Amino acid sequence: MAVTELHLLLTYECNLSCDHCFVWGSPAQSGTMKAVTIEEILAQAVTMGGIEWIYFEGGEPFLHYGLLLNGVKLAARQGFRVGLVTNAFWASSHEQALARLRPFAGLVEDFAVSTDRYHGVQSISRQALTAVAAAEELKIPVGLIRVASPGDSESSSGKLRTSESAVLFRGRAAVKLAPFVAWHPSERFRSCPHENLHAPQRVHIDPPGFVHICQGISLGNISEQPLRELFQRFEPERHPVVGPLLKGGPAELARHYGVTPGPGYADACHFCYMTRCVLRARLPGVLTPDQMYGPR
Repeated sequence: MAVTELHLLLTYECNLSCDHCFVWGSPAQSGTMKAVTIEEILAQAVTMGGIEWIYFEGGEPFLHYGLLLNGVKLAARQGFRVGLVTNAFWASSHEQALARLRPFAGLVEDFAVSTDRYHGVQSISRQALTAVAAAEELKIPVGLIRVASPGDSESSSGKLRTSESAVLFRGRAAVKLAPFVAWHPSERFRSCPHENLHAPQRVHIDPPGFVHICQGISLGNISEQPLRELFQRFEPERHPVVGPLLKGGPAELARHYGVTPGPGYADACHFCYMTRCVLRARLPGVLTPDQMYGPR
């Protein structure tokens, strides 16, 4: 595995419960990464070599500001390029945004503000615009993450604006948003179009220590095996979920485990996620943790 990015899910907790969320983030979610876990991940990343970027995500990482700031400082000090994703709920005024972001100036190289109609009434919130303006003033590289409405998310629609990305119907989106789009026969989904499962360049690490090749598909836990060993021992074709997905996508995953497909699915992610929900009891160490599968 030639992984160059580690995405740390600092917390599953979020101030919002957006319908498109992969990880069922919400105020009711539990699980926040400990400082010692961040230190251990970064120490392992240093010894491995090849890791260029460390991203801090959630949930909403700014809910644990001190933990976030210390993690960012440590990652930057150790020579990593640092990214940060937030919904900017904290940017109630320009002065407040400057105060929150000033300690990150010169440390964060990719500051992404997630904002769209799932976060509220407006497609770009006032807080998001305030955070962007403050970041620009502090010369922190900043951009917006915007997800289109469900009806605009089908690749055949041709409606997506360049500033928007499509909904991926996994996590909460598989439950909340999939009913509002056209579904297609399960036989259509014979590949994974969104993740490089054979040779991933990024993985997500969550508060309990699970390493995800895709949200909810674990390669193992860093409390049991160091990252280097997890990556070295990863054999894509032999992984109980990745193997079937590589062979024939969600359709093969369902066939391999004898799961009867439904009448149709919104996209490949929807089919894969719903199949994984059925298989969780059979693959508890792989399709984990509970936070990834909701509902919360």
